[in-house]
Amino acid sequence: MSRRCQISGARPNSANNVSHANNKSKRRQLPNLQRKRIWVPRLGRTVRVRVTTRVLKSIDKVGLERTLKKNGLRLEDIL
Repeated sequence: MSRRCQISGARPNSANNVSHANNKSKRRQLPNLQRKRIWVPRLGRTVRVRVTTRVLKSIDKVGLERTLKKNGLRLEDIL
């Protein structure tokens, strides 16, 4: 399974580790992905998703369906 958010599409970033001597080596910055079960009242069941914590905060605030709509997705896209 790829390290990618199912809703926002966030994926690993490439950056540099910089030492005190200013030596640079490549590193990866991984998104904070969490597996969650989210209740969907329209379906009457839970849906398992792998999302970033930022998206989880949005879902808590405005709901799953509005978060999906904001990101240009439908409920069928994450099932």
